[in-house]
Amino acid sequence: MRSPSVRLRSTTGAWVSAFVLFPGFTPPLSPTLSAEQVAAFYRDPHNLSRIRCSMILFNWFGVCLIPILILLVMQIRRMAHRTPIFSYCMLGCVAGGPTLFLIANVCWLLAAFRPERDPELTQLYNDFAWVTFTSQVPFLIAQSVILALAIYFDDRSEPVLNRWVAHFNLVVAAALVPAAFVGLALSGPLAWNGLLSFWLKNIAIGVWIVVMGVVLGRALHSERGRRP
Repeated sequence: MRSPSVRLRSTTGAWVSAFVLFPGFTPPLSPTLSAEQVAAFYRDPHNLSRIRCSMILFNWFGVCLIPILILLVMQIRRMAHRTPIFSYCMLGCVAGGPTLFLIANVCWLLAAFRPERDPELTQLYNDFAWVTFTSQVPFLIAQSVILALAIYFDDRSEPVLNRWVAHFNLVVAAALVPAAFVGLALSGPLAWNGLLSFWLKNIAIGVWIVVMGVVLGRALHSERGRRP
């Protein structure tokens, strides 16, 4: 039987594969497109099937990410703190991010479900999806900062997670900050298809998933080794 760390790395690899292979929107739609242009994109039979399949796939892999996030909460609970506030705050962030991710996916799926509808409605679903998908970063920033603080305040003689993990999470949090301002621009680096709000954000998230998957796998292996 495979160890939990091996299963965790397999799950992480599968999630990142789905994240990288985002076939429905490559490259992402521009916020400056008119309602007719957005509707035409969703009505294209080639795009239609890709969007529907990729959103269904993304929903399932979004669910698969939840165990990884809950494992982070459990690792924080193992740390030596005088208060449980870090684990409770982390749990709240863990609930918020995947929920908004699901909402964005559902809106993309709705836009592709009846592409013959009024172009204005299709554009509304598209806008709602992209803004939600991009502006969920405060939850992701908070969870990275909370995890970093929990590591810094861990009083155990043998810390649950190394301090470099805290430094790494703060770097990721900083990389995600620009995407929080996606509602301010229709073009440029802050737009939902821009360098900062799309590419930097999603690369940072992908790297975070890979690195934290490996870190959690090692933490689980170490915890099992300490048990009698």
